[in-house]
Amino acid sequence: MTVKKGLSAILNTSPNFSNQALENAINELKIGWVIKSIDLDTAIENNTVLTVSQKNDVKDTINNISYLNAGRYLNDLVRHTNTILDGTIMPIPVDEIQTFTFLEALNTVRGLQSTIPNLYGVSAKDKGRSIDDHFGSLNNIFTTTDDSTQPVFTTLKESITFINDAGLSSDTAYQTAMDNLRTFINSTRDDSTDFQQTLDTFASAVATAATNFDTALQSSPYDVKRTQLIADRDTIVTQQARENTNITSLRTYTQSQANLQLYMGIASDANLRALMIKISQNDSWRQYFENYEENANNLNPIYNTQTDSDKSAIIDQIYTDSGLPDVRDPLDLIAVANKAKRDPRIDTAGFDTLTPAQVITKACEQLGITTANRTIYTQSETLLNNMNQEDRDRIARALDLNEQSNTLS
Repeated sequence: MTVKKGLSAILNTSPNFSNQALENAINELKIGWVIKSIDLDTAIENNTVLTVSQKNDVKDTINNISYLNAGRYLNDLVRHTNTILDGTIMPIPVDEIQTFTFLEALNTVRGLQSTIPNLYGVSAKDKGRSIDDHFGSLNNIFTTTDDSTQPVFTTLKESITFINDAGLSSDTAYQTAMDNLRTFINSTRDDSTDFQQTLDTFASAVATAATNFDTALQSSPYDVKRTQLIADRDTIVTQQARENTNITSLRTYTQSQANLQLYMGIASDANLRALMIKISQNDSWRQYFENYEENANNLNPIYNTQTDSDKSAIIDQIYTDSGLPDVRDPLDLIAVANKAKRDPRIDTAGFDTLTPAQVITKACEQLGITTANRTIYTQSETLLNNMNQEDRDRIARALDLNEQSNTLS
């Protein structure tokens, strides 16, 4: 049911979604060289004189020590989340209208949380399609954790602060080089003869200063923080790439899941299944259709189990619920003989003319149970134990077949 309280108050308003929480968190990281790096990246991005090619060349040059170039990966993260919110993250051909929206993304991801478990028997998270696999950057994934580990932005700030407080000369030189490049970029008005050469010179100076700064950070006590900076940057970049890949593929991915559900429906029809077997040129698909009926027959909800540790208990329960053991007294030769006649392992041809004792002996011989020098009651007891164990083993096999048929492969 839909909660109606407060609904009328929002009907004619916008949720006004934004990435302000992310930007506020990044503002906490604007310390020392990081703020200079962010300002430089912003100046490059916003400049109206530089061509796209020139911007990319400058960005590549100064990204030679990527973990120090915080402006690049932090601003990219902000830009990335903006494209999620306005829908432009979805690639659309130039001749088509942008129709993808954040609301479509939300609803599609919401649907995956139930369709994936239904199709594959695992959570959306196990398939890399959880909420945070699509919207983690917006969902404070870098400022909070579910365990005792520190969030990425927390360790990032600690590392930046520690290095900044050291006042390294190479840090100062790096900041100066970035300031010089930013000042030049902001001063450009048009493309002049020496424009490109000067731009390259300033960019190369930043790259050289970054290398020197990195060299200084490779020695104790800064090396530990350097390692943390690299790890944190990698986490951020990896998360952004994951979100980008997942969201840009949402339409095609959900369509593939819908198609799979349709094929599953087709497989349940014997005539259509026969058609699929004839026309499929993919061995895996053909085997799926060929084995469908057998695997479907193996499915039984009473055999469903979550872990191996549950199997023994389930076998016990099914064994009891099935009225087993149906024969308990080995001295009751008639009952044991009748059970032997029901055992699918035993060929009962000609048993109708035999006495119960003779049936027991014949059954023992077929199952490889020793009869020589053993009384009929000893034979009966051994045979009954064997058949009762077979009942349990049969349930175990059915449980395994159910699990195999219900497991994605």
